[in-house]
Amino acid sequence: MTDQTKTIEVKQENLPAEQTTERIRDRRVYSPRTDIYETANELVVLMDMPGVDEKSLDIVLEKNILTIKAFPAFLHPENHSLAYAEYGEGDFERSFSLSSEINREGIEASVKLGVLTLRLPKAGAAKPQKISVKAG
Repeated sequence: MTDQTKTIEVKQENLPAEQTTERIRDRRVYSPRTDIYETANELVVLMDMPGVDEKSLDIVLEKNILTIKAFPAFLHPENHSLAYAEYGEGDFERSFSLSSEINREGIEASVKLGVLTLRLPKAGAAKPQKISVKAG
């Protein structure tokens, strides 16, 4: 039996200007670094979002578009001023177009230490199926 590698194409859609919403927060918006893995039963999406917890996440699936938004709160120590910063403060946002091969009702999300894990189970037709062979 051989291992097969399958390439998953993730299409990030840019909506036309008339369909986007106006941002009311005066903060930068970052596209979080994302890794996507495929197993026999699901796709696993890992997103790096420092400072994010379950209360600051908003995940919505609407018309085959999965949108992840996060609004982390950055705490600054009192009586201190920032001398040097390697990254800027801001929100996170990313959208993915899902195919019909994903079971929408089974999607699960968890966040730990600033890493969001999304589990996107495959629909029955997309799962690999073993065909038995009979002699005769």
